[in-house]
Amino acid sequence: MMFVGFLGCYGAIQESQCLLGTFFTCLVILFACEVAAGIWGFVNKDQIAKDVKQFYDQAFQQALMADSDSNNGKAVVKTFHETLDCCGPDAVTGVTTALWKDELCPKDSLMKSLQFSSNCHQKIDELFSGKLYLIGIAAIVVAVIMIFEMILSMVLCCGIRNSSVY
Repeated sequence: MMFVGFLGCYGAIQESQCLLGTFFTCLVILFACEVAAGIWGFVNKDQIAKDVKQFYDQAFQQALMADSDSNNGKAVVKTFHETLDCCGPDAVTGVTTALWKDELCPKDSLMKSLQFSSNCHQKIDELFSGKLYLIGIAAIVVAVIMIFEMILSMVLCCGIRNSSVY
């Protein structure tokens, strides 16, 4: 991304059609990749949620078996727990984990696990089903910005070509 931004800025400063054309081409390729990734992600959202749950389960097992605080599994699990406000893959594991390894769970997750039986697998499913529109809105905003960048780079490139200064 820095290289693409460099092409655009330096091409505009130097008024170089070649650099601006390369900038435009890179933007078109990035735009096509983002659209393809968005379509693929929307079609395979269930598989992605399943893969995230599997990744969480592996990190959770590593965190339970580890004794040191420098374990990567603990950091991943703590991030999941703090972000999603959950503890453990299911309600029973969440309660026992909160009692046994209290550093893995947020402080108030034990009471929430007992009251609502919210577990991380449910929270991951809710994230991918309920908050998918936020991801879509962010993708649309990025796409609109990229379209404006492409339009402005071509306008500048055509303006340089039609300029009679040189």
